[in-house]
Amino acid sequence: MEPRNCRRCGRMFGYMGGMPICDHCKQKDEEDFQKVRQYLKEQPGASMREVSEACEVSVEKITRFLREGRLEVREGANLVLECESCGKSIKTGRFCENCSKQLERDMSRVAGTANSAGKKSDDDDSKTKGGGMKYLRSE
Repeated sequence: MEPRNCRRCGRMFGYMGGMPICDHCKQKDEEDFQKVRQYLKEQPGASMREVSEACEVSVEKITRFLREGRLEVREGANLVLECESCGKSIKTGRFCENCSKQLERDMSRVAGTANSAGKKSDDDDSKTKGGGMKYLRSE
């Protein structure tokens, strides 16, 4: 656990990975998401501006919920969410299906290259076999 200041409110908190925001701000985000979710259940097809005003949640935060894959743009909606890579219209997330697959292939290729570059010869005197971690000699 690493002490950090919350990116949103500035409070000190124990950072353990993920978004660098404190538990209080995470809870506020969850409450805002639940308000938006409930409103959309009751008012399906509402515009982002309507949702923002009715729920008192910023358009930016609603867009973040879309980018996180927690909300989806309905078919025929007057809202365009674009793939961050190619600009194609998408319903949710950050990337379209094609760019997501390409990114996955690229990451697999890089991981494979890194794994093969990190392999040692047969005279490797590590104390473990297979993947994972090993300890280094202290000599």
